[in-house]
Amino acid sequence: MTDDDALDAYSAVVTSVAAHLTPRVASVRTRRGSGSGVVLSAEGHLVTNAHVVGEASRGEVAFADGVTGPFAVVGRDPLSDLAIIRTGADVPEPPEFGDADQLRVGSLVVAVGNPLGLEGSVTAGVVSALGRSMPARGRTATRLIEDVIQTDAALNPGNSGGALADARGRVVGINTAVAGIGVGLAVPVNATTRRILRALREDGRVRRAYLGLVSVPTPLDERWVERTGRRHALRVAEVVTGSPAAASGIQPGDLIIAVDGTPLADAQSLQRLMFEDAIGRRTEITVLRNGAMVDVVARPAELVD
Repeated sequence: MTDDDALDAYSAVVTSVAAHLTPRVASVRTRRGSGSGVVLSAEGHLVTNAHVVGEASRGEVAFADGVTGPFAVVGRDPLSDLAIIRTGADVPEPPEFGDADQLRVGSLVVAVGNPLGLEGSVTAGVVSALGRSMPARGRTATRLIEDVIQTDAALNPGNSGGALADARGRVVGINTAVAGIGVGLAVPVNATTRRILRALREDGRVRRAYLGLVSVPTPLDERWVERTGRRHALRVAEVVTGSPAAASGIQPGDLIIAVDGTPLADAQSLQRLMFEDAIGRRTEITVLRNGAMVDVVARPAELVD
């Protein structure tokens, strides 16, 4: 394949994805700001960033074909920077939502936004990094958004809430931030995100469990690698006084290797377990302490934000 052939193939992919997604990405405007949103359902639901809608309860959407209409906020979750809005305007069929866990570094991605409402904003690039974390703040709580996608596809603030798509036009991320020159970040579309969106659509909020510890990934020595079959654990760096973790007896320096028998390798894998069904539930946490394996029992509380 010649360079010209490769360029033509690249251009064909980008133009195809842009043609498919541009009608399905709307401008989202409130009194205090604007961004983009992606059609989520034929019933008028769109997904956008929580920071795009802010504290607003309503606003206006505008599509590239000129269709406009008011929207109401169905639910917002600042701790994942996701929100769902609903409009009574006629919306196109939603795009296919893919799985960001299938992405690889170097994968082609296309960012589609609609900052002005009448013309789409399309940029293309590659996945620069995977597994990044980005802090998100609610009113009183702070949480890491897990498995953030880093891309070199140029983004601007008006693209926040827009779609990040793979080469087949499947939405694999919701563009959320510009981290610096040549660096864009997107909330991944994966099992955790789908759970958040389902909760927002059905209940208007996301309930999370809270243990009250700070942990960092750490490698295990070979003795424990052979015994557990895992190469990494979570080292407890801090335990919040009065928290469920403190009441369970977890101590700084403990190495968490499993929760209810599920092996853990990173802070995100623990965070994925801390949703509504874990609140108040007896949770068995396996730790390595002073060369011995110890099981402790915790009952996560509800995270209040």
